[in-house]
Amino acid sequence: MSETMRAAVCVRAGGPEVLEIRELPVPAVRPGWSLVRVRGAGLNRSELRTRQGHSPTVTFPRVLGIECVGVVAASTDPRVPEGTTVAAVMGEMGREFDGGYAEYALLPNTLLMPLTTTLPWETLAALPETYLTAQGSLDTLGVAPGERLLIRGGTSSVGLAAASIAAGRGIKTAATTRRPDKAEALTAAGAGHVLLDDGGSLAAKVHSLWPGGPDHVLDLVGANTAVDSLRLVRRGGTVCVAGSLSGWIIPDFEPIAKIPSGTKLTAFHSDTLKGNAGALQRVVDEVEAGVHRPHVDRVFGLDDIVAAHDHMEHNRASGKLVVLP
Repeated sequence: MSETMRAAVCVRAGGPEVLEIRELPVPAVRPGWSLVRVRGAGLNRSELRTRQGHSPTVTFPRVLGIECVGVVAASTDPRVPEGTTVAAVMGEMGREFDGGYAEYALLPNTLLMPLTTTLPWETLAALPETYLTAQGSLDTLGVAPGERLLIRGGTSSVGLAAASIAAGRGIKTAATTRRPDKAEALTAAGAGHVLLDDGGSLAAKVHSLWPGGPDHVLDLVGANTAVDSLRLVRRGGTVCVAGSLSGWIIPDFEPIAKIPSGTKLTAFHSDTLKGNAGALQRVVDEVEAGVHRPHVDRVFGLDDIVAAHDHMEHNRASGKLVVLP
């Protein structure tokens, strides 16, 4: 193993150009932590916001990346010996300590999820954060087969994953997009209906499809649309906010005024995903069996990390962006 590695380092808060490729020492293994040779890392909008300076607990320079897949290069845990294929997600990766935008990552053993898989690295790298978030969000909503689900922000990576999982469960699914050219990706993922959210009356489109409203709304846009989603869902239905495409804070939110009586507002936070190897293995097995069709929008090399963040920041992607160090 080389004593140095290449990593994309966020040197300060700012635009994509603050991500610089640098040679760093390969981290030294210490008790409770193991070294992973990173073979792929999915990109996430939370990393974009951290790079922009919106994560006050994060100090720079920092190697970003809240998830990765790879192979254990040096282990302190007999559960994950050297050579084990693993995934890791959240747990302050890329925030409190360096994350997946590198050739190697030193990670807490509690985050490592051993996997058995034949999937190529770019496909495996697209799964951990995205599919576990989609699965957890649908479980939080409690959607049952035959019920009606509206996914807002459908062409996000989580939205496409949720549409695929829902289709496999026999859930009636509609998904929104602001871009007509992205409708085909939603249909291919399994969405039964695609609704253009173009600034007009989305409510009219939803209620022409389902006069009583959907039973559930998975809101991946977040702050800007959560209150509107509470008006869209049927009375007594559930809205789950599991994304922050429009930011984290709902301004001037008055629960009694904004939540219809009996309607439920909940959230899913992907930090609950860390270490859930069983759930991720099930996702991997279902992808291998063709139950789910993960949509990788583009694969970038580490040298192209600035272009990858620019692609993400300008909302050009339909599906997951992946970096292969």
